[in-house]
Amino acid sequence: MEPLVFLYADESCLGNQNVGRDSPGGAGVLLEHWRGDGWERRDAWLSEPATTNNCMAIRSGIIGLAALKRPSRVVFTSDSSYLVNGMSQWIHGWARRGWKRKTGAVENAELWKELCRAAAQHRIEWRWVRGHAGHPQNEYANHLATRAAKKQDSSNGALPSGFEAWLSEERDRYERYIEYIEHAAPEPHTFRPAETPPL
Repeated sequence: MEPLVFLYADESCLGNQNVGRDSPGGAGVLLEHWRGDGWERRDAWLSEPATTNNCMAIRSGIIGLAALKRPSRVVFTSDSSYLVNGMSQWIHGWARRGWKRKTGAVENAELWKELCRAAAQHRIEWRWVRGHAGHPQNEYANHLATRAAKKQDSSNGALPSGFEAWLSEERDRYERYIEYIEHAAPEPHTFRPAETPPL
């Protein structure tokens, strides 16, 4: 059976209010995999000098899935309803209609197609979580994305994660996530993958 991997993704776009100026953005992903004796975690992030939140949300899916070395069962959690609904509800209709909607071409179609190619080799359950609502992995992905947008840098692949150090600092300095309990293994749940994305 394919490994079960948990991906937590978020996006950032600084200066959305800018008119006539670039809005730098970032995407961040935390990957978690239970190895039987503990969690293995990796981080991935990227940035672009002029972008949008929606573009960065799709990019978070691309970089997260690209970091996986083999076909996997993936529980992909994001606070972007645009990303989650796009991949679990809208994508097949867009593809059938030639990447067009009643109002014209699908926005970010080339990015959606790239994400479909990245997703095609995995079985993925897309989950939405409310942003900035105290979900530690989502907040950490936001930290990665915001930092990438500010620094305009990229991880160039998945690197050893800083999640545990970040969580410890959040607890010590701000008394956040005190009630969060890390499970010694993935919580049991019924895996509900979405339909395989179109190519």
